[in-house]
Amino acid sequence: MGTSKFDIADYLDNQDMIAEYLNTVLEEGDSGDVITAIGHVAKAIGMTKISEETGLSRPSLYKALSEGSKPQFATILKVLKAIGGQLQVRPISA
Repeated sequence: MGTSKFDIADYLDNQDMIAEYLNTVLEEGDSGDVITAIGHVAKAIGMTKISEETGLSRPSLYKALSEGSKPQFATILKVLKAIGGQLQVRPISA
């Protein structure tokens, strides 16, 4: 019996789990980690659906959300909106 490759997208099946995942990555990761995490969420929801909601082609989305990419901020905002998220700023506690 072989093992299957772990894919976080398999576990991102509701809005609460998606929000928890993205918030954790935002708190602990760097910008590359955040882009990769947004890509995981987009994959979990479905790239076709995200493509339709953002107006971006699927290949463009895969490229923009792949590891090591540097997408435009406007692209990140479009994808966040399409996956049902938003950015918020809170004061950093001392």
